[in-house]
Amino acid sequence: MESEPQPRLTDVDRRIWGEELDAFVPERIFDVHTHVYRWQFSGENDSGPLYDLLGNRFPVADWQRLDRCDAVLMPGRRVSRLAFGFPFPNCDFEAANRFVAGEAAKDPASAGLALVHPRLAEEDFERQLRDLKLIGLKPYRCYAAGGDPVACRIGDMLPDWQTALAERHGLIVMLHLARRDAIADPQNIADLERLAARHPHVKWILAHCARSYSAWPIERVAARLRGLPNVWFDTSSVCESDAIEALLAAVGPDRVMYGSDDLPVGVLRGKYIAFGYAWAYLSPDNQSLDLSHCNGQMTFTRYEQLRAMRRACQRLGLPRSQVEDIFCNTALRLIEAVRRGAR
Repeated sequence: MESEPQPRLTDVDRRIWGEELDAFVPERIFDVHTHVYRWQFSGENDSGPLYDLLGNRFPVADWQRLDRCDAVLMPGRRVSRLAFGFPFPNCDFEAANRFVAGEAAKDPASAGLALVHPRLAEEDFERQLRDLKLIGLKPYRCYAAGGDPVACRIGDMLPDWQTALAERHGLIVMLHLARRDAIADPQNIADLERLAARHPHVKWILAHCARSYSAWPIERVAARLRGLPNVWFDTSSVCESDAIEALLAAVGPDRVMYGSDDLPVGVLRGKYIAFGYAWAYLSPDNQSLDLSHCNGQMTFTRYEQLRAMRRACQRLGLPRSQVEDIFCNTALRLIEAVRRGAR
């Protein structure tokens, strides 16, 4: 295996950071969407696209590598993290969760979530959660009961006993929604409303702006999201400023938190783009655009996300204190509440 070296800045990267981002990004960062893993936990063969991306280029995502990436991309910033394993389809869950716990323990402010699947043994898992001092659950759609990662509902990823456990201990549940319309899907929003009301002590976080890479899903259910006080959102890998602006306008900046989606997404060169009712990842390797009329170099996905966050905050006229909340303070308060067992 060859490990990907730390990111190297181009002149385009330096210009974007210096002209657009350095003055915007606060000194203190809490990244609520960080993947910590080893390829050896994947259960995958050393071949295929997943191996090409992770096993070959990023076989290990530990605290040291994450610190190095952050030092290059966001120099001078102090970063803590909410970390969880990478959702490999055939993951060794126990090894993955132990690794997350050990890495997150290197920073007292940071914390870890347990990667979960619906078929875990309840008694063994609760003991593991307690022993590892993990503060929540990270289900994922590739583990859904029924085996449909596209059309599955929240309950297919997160069985009742796991939600009840999170309620009992006041834990975080980090959700990556499925279904084509994401949060705007009628079943998704109805399920979320029911679960949030039935389990008020669970701290729900909807990843990737509720998996809304454009504004329309958020706008469609904005009023309903506003009425869910125990639901938060992270901005990880969302690169469209109108999507982030729609979310901030819908729920307020006190329930939106920064996440990087590293490793590896934030350090890849490219951008998630929205079109029609769709979105896709555009990279140097998957397009054949004629860019002779301009500087066609791509920057990091994380920089595109930070640019979108900056534009959204500027258009809404958010004060510096609220920007600092989005990047750090809201996450610190949320995690401290979980650790205190706040009800």
